[in-house]
Amino acid sequence: MVKKIPKGTRSLGKVGQNVYNSCIMKKFKQLTVERRYQISALLQRGSTQKQIAGIVGVSESTISRELSRNKAKRGKYSAARAQMLADERKERFKRKRSFSSSMQRFIDKKLREEQWAPEQINGYCKVNGIEMVSVERIYQHIRKDKAQGGDLYTFLRHKLKHRRRPVSDTRVHIKDRVGIEHRPAIVDQKKRFGDLEIDTVIGKDGKGAILTIVERTKAFVLMEKLEKGKNAEAVKETVIRLLMPYKGKIHTITSDNGKEFAEHKAIASALDIDFYFANPYSSWERGLNEYTNKLVRQYIPKGTDFNDVNSEKVKEIQYKLNRRPRKKLNYKTPAQLFFASLENKIAFAS
Repeated sequence: MVKKIPKGTRSLGKVGQNVYNSCIMKKFKQLTVERRYQISALLQRGSTQKQIAGIVGVSESTISRELSRNKAKRGKYSAARAQMLADERKERFKRKRSFSSSMQRFIDKKLREEQWAPEQINGYCKVNGIEMVSVERIYQHIRKDKAQGGDLYTFLRHKLKHRRRPVSDTRVHIKDRVGIEHRPAIVDQKKRFGDLEIDTVIGKDGKGAILTIVERTKAFVLMEKLEKGKNAEAVKETVIRLLMPYKGKIHTITSDNGKEFAEHKAIASALDIDFYFANPYSSWERGLNEYTNKLVRQYIPKGTDFNDVNSEKVKEIQYKLNRRPRKKLNYKTPAQLFFASLENKIAFAS
């Protein structure tokens, strides 16, 4: 007995009727080139997605997905174009699954020598046209290496673990403090070059400190070991010396409420900038600096005696961090973008 073809498809005649009768007996899991031409013909005859799904023998969601991902810019569906795109996706998937020895060498080198994260390795390769497996596949490689007694995981910032950062309690009242609520809105937008965040990384037993200053739009970091200790006078001298070459191109500095930033007015005056303080226990208000300090801890773990960390080591870490490709920068490096901004004299007015 011949099944009745849904309304809107009768113009297909016996051919359409035969296709419909065969398809209702079996649901096809994949769309072949023949069925893509069938979809195209049905669309030209005004059939709905539901009617097309019934004839082709797939779910309505399959038809919807096929049309949405393969339509041309003007909204027209072409079977030939859809098949070409499907073939390209299939080929890309095959390439992604292929983990060559050259890829492994590249991954291992970037992990060991540069301490790049899997996301940075994958993103850098995409931007630069280098064939690479997915982020998850890189993590699988690292986990497999660890299970076999390897040490690749030790070059990851989290070492495949997630640790909670304790809250500091060294906050004091700072004279003439200007809160972050007074900071210009443009700083929050992260569109203007020259807005900075500042913090310190502390050594074992609270002894020794490293100053970190990061530019909000380019994630470029300046670092220096505070040889004279974590006191306001030493911090003031170091900040002014580090930032003086960029005077005129920087606008604001935002810090936490640590007493080491008590000389904020002198810093602001010397550099002709505005200095703001985040709210107490609100680390997210200086999120980039917090994240940068975590990257520093990849090289200098908590509990490290800073007597064993010299200034050359600190500068080496600064150099490495500024050469890491960042996802938020479309896998360009902070150094690339920071110095390009300086050369182009990008310093937008408030």
